[in-house]
Amino acid sequence: MAEEPIDLIRLEGGGNSVILRITGKEAGQGSDETDVLAGEFRVDTRFVRGGLRTWLFPEDLRQWQQALDKLDAGQDIAWREGTRAPWLFIERVEDDDRCRVTIRDHSMSLTTVTVTVPLTDAWFDEAYDRLDLIWKTWPLKED
Repeated sequence: MAEEPIDLIRLEGGGNSVILRITGKEAGQGSDETDVLAGEFRVDTRFVRGGLRTWLFPEDLRQWQQALDKLDAGQDIAWREGTRAPWLFIERVEDDDRCRVTIRDHSMSLTTVTVTVPLTDAWFDEAYDRLDLIWKTWPLKED
């Protein structure tokens, strides 16, 4: 039986949301290929709504862990910048419990979307739990 989708990233509030929903694992081709996770970025606001398919490798998940640590320490982050995959930027809004989330698709649609959403302390515990759940649900074979 297929596993249910899991949201690796879920930032929402004030009528806006940015979600990275993981839909399953795709096995690498051959015995020496790396497994990947299939997913989709979903953006929903009163103004714009859309989705963008993406794939995540084990290194992407490790880098997301590092990005979460930096964000939790009060730093802005850039995740997957410089890769062929969609880039994700999260900038904290000074003196506020909000952040600006930007998704940039520089290879296919050539579109960039920025959304402002709340970023509370409770969000971080949930974000780490989501990452752990992804690793447990879909263990990835690395090359």
